[in-house]
Amino acid sequence: MAMNLTTLEREFVLHFGEMGSRWGINRTVGRIYALLFLSPDPLNADQIVEKLGVSRSNVSMSLKELLAWDLVRLKHLPDDRRDHFATPADLWEIVRTLVAERKKREIDPTLTKLRELEMQPPIGVAEIHAHGKIADLRRLIELLAGWYDDMNRLETEQLVQLLALGTKLQNVVSKTERILPFTSARNTSETD
Repeated sequence: MAMNLTTLEREFVLHFGEMGSRWGINRTVGRIYALLFLSPDPLNADQIVEKLGVSRSNVSMSLKELLAWDLVRLKHLPDDRRDHFATPADLWEIVRTLVAERKKREIDPTLTKLRELEMQPPIGVAEIHAHGKIADLRRLIELLAGWYDDMNRLETEQLVQLLALGTKLQNVVSKTERILPFTSARNTSETD
């Protein structure tokens, strides 16, 4: 595949293609996203085909997927009837969109399933044990989802400040000697 890119752009685009395949999207989707992310101007499908050396149909399908994920925006340029595409300029908007989409596609359905399974009365010792594990997992995911909701409500500046605290925040929590739910000690004592 011949790419019409600088060395730096090519390495970034190829890396995103590889990472995309690990994140559950195809390589072309990852490469197109990386190309659009680096591009100073919106690109149309023909420009993407030219720069990446992939088929027009593959570009069209990949752009539809990126639009569905809300990771690219459709742009119209003056005196040009073609659709152009760009990523949001704000990195935090991109991160928030990615996390929200992953939560919607992966976490929310898992929580729904865990709640459904918890509603079923356990039958037998094996199911009683499994029921308890399912309940623990549901509580943990709900705790993380609640934390995500709290973080998502913060203004970007506040979120950046919170993330920058890093180990300082960990030290504060350690000094409180507060027992947090879902620690290994709690789970061990419940299963004995």
